[in-house]
Formats: sequence, C-alpha cells, structure tokens
Amino acid sequence: MSDAPAPALLSGFVPEQDGKAAPYRVLARKYRPARFEDLIGQDAMVRTLSNAFDLSRIHQAYLLCGVRGVGKTTTARIMARALNYHRAADAERAAVDAPTIAMPDLGTHCQAIIDSRHVDVIEMDAASHTGIDDIRELIDGARYRPVMARTKVYIIDEVHMLSKQAFNGLLKTLEEPPEHVKFLFATTEVDKVPVTVRSRCQRFDLRRVEAPIMVAHLGGICAREGVSIEPEALALIARAAEGSVRDALSLLDQAIAHGASTAAGSIDAASVRGMLGLADKGRLIDLFEALMRGEVATALEGMRALYDEGADPSGMLAAMADFVHLVTRIKIVPDAARDPALTAEERDRGLAFAAALSLPVLTRTWQMLAKGLGDVRDAPRPLAAADMVLVRLAYASDLPTPDEAIRRLEQRPPGAGRSAAIGPAVSGGEPLPRLSNGLAGVVKAEAQVARNAGPPLAGLPQAGLPQAALRQTASPAISSVDPARNPRAIEDFVALAIANRDIVLKTALERDVRPVRIEPGSFEFEAVEGASPQLAAHLTRRLAEWTGNRWMVAVTTQGGAPSLRERAEAAALLRRQGIEAHPVVSRVMELFPGTRI
Repeated sequence: MSDAPAPALLSGFVPEQDGKAAPYRVLARKYRPARFEDLIGQDAMVRTLSNAFDLSRIHQAYLLCGVRGVGKTTTARIMARALNYHRAADAERAAVDAPTIAMPDLGTHCQAIIDSRHVDVIEMDAASHTGIDDIRELIDGARYRPVMARTKVYIIDEVHMLSKQAFNGLLKTLEEPPEHVKFLFATTEVDKVPVTVRSRCQRFDLRRVEAPIMVAHLGGICAREGVSIEPEALALIARAAEGSVRDALSLLDQAIAHGASTAAGSIDAASVRGMLGLADKGRLIDLFEALMRGEVATALEGMRALYDEGADPSGMLAAMADFVHLVTRIKIVPDAARDPALTAEERDRGLAFAAALSLPVLTRTWQMLAKGLGDVRDAPRPLAAADMVLVRLAYASDLPTPDEAIRRLEQRPPGAGRSAAIGPAVSGGEPLPRLSNGLAGVVKAEAQVARNAGPPLAGLPQAGLPQAALRQTASPAISSVDPARNPRAIEDFVALAIANRDIVLKTALERDVRPVRIEPGSFEFEAVEGASPQLAAHLTRRLAEWTGNRWMVAVTTQGGAPSLRERAEAAALLRRQGIEAHPVVSRVMELFPGTRI
C-alpha cells in the first residue's frame, strides 16, 4: 500500500500560528496514518476489514494484538473514524452517511477523532483505569446513545492490564452490547486477556513491518522532510526498530538531529552506526572470518578496537549471531541473498561463507554465540566475557564435528597419538577394524540384545560376569497353560501382581525372588538378602485369591536362579561390555580419559 499521507491530514511542514512557528511535532505523530491506505505491512487486516465494511458485517468488538509501535491504537482510531464517517454533499460529490473505509477527505467527525477529543469516541488507558469501578462507569455510559456521531466507540488500550473483576464485569455488555456501541481493544500481551473476552472479539494480529517495507517508508518520509540519507543508514534504522514503525520513526528523528552538523544535513551509515552503538558491519565480518580461521589474537584485537570506538560487546556478539544466521539461511535457501535490506558486502561475503562452512559448524557457532550472549549480558565486565566467548569460538573452529571425528577415528592407524586421531589419517595406515556398519552395527546389536530377539553378540567378552547372572538371560518359552490360574514362571507371577494392581508385591517379585522350582500349586524360591520375612506368607495368600487354587510357597537358602532385576542388570552389563569392546569406542575412551558411555 502507499505510504503517502492524505494531503488534507498529513503535511510535511509545520504551519505558523500568529507569525510564530508551531511547536515541533515528532515524526511518529506527524506521519501517523489517518486512513487505511496509509497503514503499511498490514495488508491482511486491511483486506478483511474492507470486505467486512463492504458487506455490512461489522463485529461488535475487535481485539488488535501485536508488539509495540505496529499501529494498534492508530488502527483503532481509523476504525472509529470509518464507523462514524459522514460527509455532506457538495457540487461534485454525493453525501456519505454510512460506515465506509473509503475516506479520501476529512468528514464531519474525522478531525476530532484523530485528535482524540470526540465526545462519542472514548479512549481509555487500561493501565491507569484497571478497576471494576472504571468498567461500571463505562457500562453505564454505553446505555446512552451517541451525542453527535453515528456510533459510540470505546477504545481500550493495553486491555490486558484490566483486573479480573473488571474483565468479568465487562463480559455481558461485550457479548450483547447496544446496537450503537462498538468496542476496540489493543494489547501487546494477548495471552493475559481472558479467553472469555477473546472469544467475544474478532481478533487481528498486526505483524511486524518487514525491513524492505520499513526502508521504503522511511525513505519516503525523508524525501518529504527534505533530508538526505544513505540507504544503508535507513537499513540500520529499520533493523534496530525490529518491525516497530514508531521505534523506526523515533530513531529517524534522532538520526536527523545527530547528523545535523554534517554538510547539507546528509546522514551517512557511519553516523547512524555510531548513534546506535553498532560496530561496522564489514569489520564484524572480518572478526567472524578470523574466528573461523582460528586466529584468536586477531579476533581479540578487532574486538578491542571496536569497543574503543563505542561498540557494545553484547551488540557485537548479537550482530555476529545475526550474520551466522544469514549465512545459514543463504546456505539452505540461496535466494535469501537477494534480500534488499542486505548490504553488498553482507551479500557477497555471506555467499562466500555459505559455500565454505558446513551446517554443523554454523549451528555450533550459533549455539556458542547464543550462550555467550547471555553470559556477556549478565557479566560485571562485558568486554572480558566477550573476549572469552571469542576464545572458545576460535579454538572450536577447527574441531571436527561428531561424524567427522568418528570417521577419522575409524581411519586412524594403530599406535598413533591423539593428534592423529583428530587430524587427517596417516596414509598407508591400517584402518581400525569395524563391525558391519561402524557404530551403527553396535547400536543395532545392542537393540537386538535389548529385545531378547536372539543370542548375545558373538565374540563379546563375558569374563568377569558371575555365572549365576548369565543363566536365564532370555525369557522362558510361553506356556500353553493359562498363566492367570496356573503360573509356570516368575514372569507369570509378576503379571498376576500387575493385573491385580499389587505394586508392592510386583516389586518384591522382581527384586527379592530368585526362583528355584515352580510347579502347579507349589513355588520354591531363594530370598535375596534384605527381603521381607513375610514375603512367602503374603504371596501364599495372594496366589490363592488370584488363581482360586491352594498354593504352597517355600523359601530355601540357596540354589535360586537370578532374580528378574539381576537378569536385567546382567543384560545391561553385557550390552555395555559389547559396546566398550568395539574398537572405535575403546579407542575414543583411551584417547579421552574420563569418557563415559
């Protein structure tokens, strides 16, 4: 949409009053949109409202959400003007006396609504009117018809600040308001608005204004103000505003004042960068390149030079993280380099880095910068903390990614030192022996043992395991006898306890029972040290209740097979030994003492 203001509403000069210049109006107020056509970056909302007005499907309440400075309150005033637009007939045009979004000229009520002084358009700041008494006053006033306009409009800014009682008092009127009343709510924190209120409103989420649209908008304002400014300076302001038009215009006001002493009032990127406390983009990219090359001394010198010129350490790290994000996007989506908000240097060098750096390296750099940024912001000495972040990045730049490390370890010749393991493989060396598919073979075999789908891995060391722990590592064959009435294995007893929701007995059966002999009506077991002395009696009673048969449960002092828990621990130890026996894993543990699986 066009960002040109309505001639009758917005002018590029300050009129004189009684021969004196009127007080200066900041750009954010001077160029505040007064028509739907003046709104930028909100095409979806404007299209929906246009169709609603054309079809006379106007809702009784609207909820406008979004970050600060994207036009929530401005949109509410424009809607109030559209609801009450009235224009008398003249020689060239017919009268207009109905809600419409086509408002080329000031109507009868327009100027008063724009100036927030119309008696039938009530603006309320919920931050200072939060209580139920304020809402009662609003509800009482809503019963009366408007004094001058067609519709009485209530604009409540920062509506999430209302108290719970105030929201509850508003619900009935909000759901069934008088036909002459409309509600327009604005909020930056929609999650704090009760769902009962949100469900009674038509919601619009105002988007952050994208950088290219913002740059074009700021350029048009500078042209009307007669200000000369470099496109790169506008791009810096648009980025700093983070999608907020009000923030962008405030920064532009500041930049115009900051660059007033330069020749012809021209504003260059360097002055804006200094005003914002930003580091030179080209020098930041040089700093990033030094880090990727592992040149830590060069990086530290560059950081110190930028800091001495006024750049903020956390801002430098944030800008570097933004560049890493840009390089990553270009690597994945090459068309991202065509973004008009990018400078030529960012575009060219971003393409070069995208071709040279791998995605694992970029993601690792991003994570380290994100973590370091929080450290710098919380540190009592931000520059020192930023230096340590650069040191970590520089020394991590030449480290291989996990897949590269495994590949190099597999190619490492026997007897080579640690440097050979993490560096290129020595030509002519014997590669490490490996399973059918490297570590994938180990994982596959481990999963096989975990599922008890077959015998243990062939060739895995089993020395040191107690023979009792190695017995019955596989579950016994499933019996054709009904285990609910005639349990034949310890697993059947556990299943009975689970089916009857006796968790205490189920735990005891798994932990404390080493089965010796199981026959119909008879169960003999060895108790683990520390088991309850009442376990046999308790199990006798429960089995009689659950199976309907009489059982004799006896405890012996020896000869029991491993308990279910001992079996599980033995199987886990077997799996661990199998993994540790793999040449790649054992070599990693040898090269990096203290490594654990």
